[in-house]
Amino acid sequence: MKAIVVEDSRIAREGLIEMLGEFAEVDIVGEAEHPTPALELIREKRPDVIFLDIHMPGETGFELLEKLDYIPRIIFTTAYSEYAIKSFDYHTIDYLLKPISQERLALAIAKLNTSTDETAQGIKPALEMNNKIFVKDDDKCHLVTLESIRYFESCKNHVRIFFNQESAFVKKSLSQIEERLPRKFFFRANRQFIVNLQAISTIEEGIRDGYVITMNNGTTIDISRRQATDLKDILSF
Repeated sequence: MKAIVVEDSRIAREGLIEMLGEFAEVDIVGEAEHPTPALELIREKRPDVIFLDIHMPGETGFELLEKLDYIPRIIFTTAYSEYAIKSFDYHTIDYLLKPISQERLALAIAKLNTSTDETAQGIKPALEMNNKIFVKDDDKCHLVTLESIRYFESCKNHVRIFFNQESAFVKKSLSQIEERLPRKFFFRANRQFIVNLQAISTIEEGIRDGYVITMNNGTTIDISRRQATDLKDILSF
């Protein structure tokens, strides 16, 4: 599988690449020292997995992931334990704390291999807007058409789905939900929300060149400057 390493410390980056050389299944196709060149590298190489630091010059690893147009597998490599919960809003395979031992890295690669095998055996196709989704929330069951969903909200280790006049929780990450959604109808507004473009009532300018959108149930959601450019492109002639 193709992999890149994104790490601002040259010593840590080179050390990790050397350790990864012990795993024949991992093909390092590039490295970057901070998010700006990393983004270009990812767009060019389309890696299957990214070994990603969190604290880097310019922006965080999380902010880098928000810019991607697809969802690679992620193995975080960081000195900070406090971001572990947040990391699982993304397609996280493992969260490695520095200094990383060869034994701990081997466990992460084992998880990566398991994830790859499971995906190869059962890749689910992207949903269509007229598809119906079965949602079981505690003792209530819902059969929901995709087009009736206004937006998805990340709530720790669950996602809350807002549809018609109701809402329900599913135990998935927002990134897992995003994988199945048709990109021309659903938009990742920020780290917490994915919105149905057809359910947007109004768009107004927000702070720092961002937007504020109002959904057709009155909910307002902030669009960052970074995402505002993409939203404008999608909705413009």
